[in-house]
Amino acid sequence: MHETEEFIPYIVNPREDTGLYNAKFGIWLFLASEVMLFGSLFSAYILLRVGSFTWPVQSELQDIRIGALNSVILLTSSIFFIRAWVALKADDIAKYKKFMYLVILCAFSFLFFKGVEYHNHFSHGEFPKTSVYLGLYFLMTGLHALHIIGGILVNIYYAGPGMYLRAQNKQWFINRVEVAGLYWHFVDLVWIFLFSTLYLL
Repeated sequence: MHETEEFIPYIVNPREDTGLYNAKFGIWLFLASEVMLFGSLFSAYILLRVGSFTWPVQSELQDIRIGALNSVILLTSSIFFIRAWVALKADDIAKYKKFMYLVILCAFSFLFFKGVEYHNHFSHGEFPKTSVYLGLYFLMTGLHALHIIGGILVNIYYAGPGMYLRAQNKQWFINRVEVAGLYWHFVDLVWIFLFSTLYLL
């Protein structure tokens, strides 16, 4: 048992009735708020598009190839994260670190290609103020990119300097990595909706 669990229950071990420990319950609450955040933006997109007299052909403004590539990159990163978590549970630290760094590499690759997309838009005089669609596009994808950056920072910490936490309590550390993984999978899922909505519709 974690030493502080004598005073704060369910830090490491889950509740019997819910099967959730504190951090896992907390991340689900946080993700629920994130659903409302992105849900409001998708709702705004729908209302503005339905209420507009004209709307651009989105596929003509976007490079679908880069968007599809970024989708593959993030989906692959989710697989790598699962492999990392499984390796951590098996005490295979070398494999855990390998897959975590692959997740981080995928995240940086995603941001690089997103930067290429932004550069292409700017070089063609396409800015958030250009149209309602582009305003929504930059707002939604920019907010998503900030979530990617946040995930990178957390993943770097758990793959590197945060490893000392494992020496204090293995299961506690495994739980924290699992929570980080839930966040990462959510960010990946949001991108799939963004790609489908902003690129393909």
